[in-house]
Amino acid sequence: MSSDQKPSRKRLMLLGIGGLTLAALLVANGLAARSRHEQAVVGWTEAAALPVVNVFQPLQNAHGDTLRLPAHLEAWSKAPIHARVNGYLKSWTSDIGSKVKAGQVLAVIDSPDLDQQLAQAHAHMLQEQSNAKLAATTATRWQNLVDSHSVSRQEADEKLSNAAAAKANAQAAEADYARLSSLEDYKTIRAPFAGTITARNTDIGQLVKADTDSDPELFDIADTHQLRLYVPVPQNYASVIRPNMQVQLNVPEHPGQTFNATLVGNSTSIDRRSGTLTAQFVVQNPNDALLPGDYAEAALSIPADTHGVSIPASALIFRAQGTQVAVLDTAQHVHLQDIHIGMDLGDKLVIDQGLKPTDTVIDNPPDSLRDGDSVKLADAGAPHVAKT
Repeated sequence: MSSDQKPSRKRLMLLGIGGLTLAALLVANGLAARSRHEQAVVGWTEAAALPVVNVFQPLQNAHGDTLRLPAHLEAWSKAPIHARVNGYLKSWTSDIGSKVKAGQVLAVIDSPDLDQQLAQAHAHMLQEQSNAKLAATTATRWQNLVDSHSVSRQEADEKLSNAAAAKANAQAAEADYARLSSLEDYKTIRAPFAGTITARNTDIGQLVKADTDSDPELFDIADTHQLRLYVPVPQNYASVIRPNMQVQLNVPEHPGQTFNATLVGNSTSIDRRSGTLTAQFVVQNPNDALLPGDYAEAALSIPADTHGVSIPASALIFRAQGTQVAVLDTAQHVHLQDIHIGMDLGDKLVIDQGLKPTDTVIDNPPDSLRDGDSVKLADAGAPHVAKT
């Protein structure tokens, strides 16, 4: 081997070693980069696995609240008007929507049968009155004959008894005539009180029957100058009802407009079927803006209560353990807290046990949330503002 071949082999060895070293460095860098990427993925996955939640702090009910309940309106006075005599409707003077005064004529019934009965009763009354007068005169005469010993005491007593019976018959005939005379007055149908005709179920010539439940009433009348508001109050809120309390109500046909009502009484008992206390309010209605039968929404004021706190209904968790909320500690770990709902105001709840104003509560907690889980705040770094 020549001397110039030895350096060439040495250079080749050096080049091989350098290539291997470079390849090792490249592999090491690749493995390090892959490890860093895997660690980043793991960190991102762990961070993404943390639920992102919104939180709030409960508010004390220091200024009171409002309870909104469904209600309905009824006329202050209402009455279905039926016929008290048989006959045919001769005329009517008031239609639906008519304002009438107490005693105003609504309709007239033609009742020839009643007219004949009244005439017969009148004649019978006159007959019985005459018989009673004659019997009384006869008894008086026979009493005078007894004094002169012309007739026996037995005969005189019989005449006195006949006179008493005749007088009783006359009184019975007078009572029958008075009864039919009173029915004669019912041929003219009058309004029992001032109000509005809300229904007319008859017309001229229609057959009218008295004292029957199968036929509808002739008229309906309602006094609407003021209305009764009936509010079914759930048992949990029965203590809200206080003497002379005022409520506000609104009805669908007057959006944005409110009306005032004053308590006049309540049922003083809980309905077993609905679990509610019925409260009755009076609503002044001088312009007839409100209608009997209206659906209404009543707003009842709830007095201030510093013993409870308010939270949105969306914070509740319903599980086998009962009603709970998710509370965060300072390390952002979840603790499921048992609570008691004092009042349910729809979208807001008054909690009287289990929460303090200083607690941090999760709103809309995920279904998978468990006690001790870590979470991430949606507004991390920003102050938590209590919801109102």
